[in-house]
Amino acid sequence: MELTISTPALLFSTVSLLMIAFTNRFLALASLIRDLHVKYKTEEEKENIIAQIIGLKRRLRIVRNIQIIAISSLLLSAVCMLLIFIEKELAAKWFFGGALMLQIVALTLSVREITLSMNALELELSDIAELISPVSLRKRRKNESHPDS
Repeated sequence: MELTISTPALLFSTVSLLMIAFTNRFLALASLIRDLHVKYKTEEEKENIIAQIIGLKRRLRIVRNIQIIAISSLLLSAVCMLLIFIEKELAAKWFFGGALMLQIVALTLSVREITLSMNALELELSDIAELISPVSLRKRRKNESHPDS
């Protein structure tokens, strides 16, 4: 396989998109933690808030790791381009392979973070789940269509 200078450059757009997405997620998580911190100081029921903050801290660590790994992938891509430029093709291939592996790890971690996010949302909605279940929605529609019952 011949590696051209444009091949590792393809990773730049992917890493950029990952960085934008996970910087936004980081900012959203930080905001949630700040809000929960204020809530923790004012409310009596603290166990649920503590559990939420612990989950958010775990997600923050994952997002931080995704960002570090994505930046490392970008760095390896840049070194790969330099190695291609100075005609060190074997080393360039190794660096490109490393950049791809880091990108795979970052994407895998992003799936993990999204899964944790979904679990947190399901937990948050669990107390009203019976109100929005398909069965209860059908019952409500049936009752609305037959007001005499």
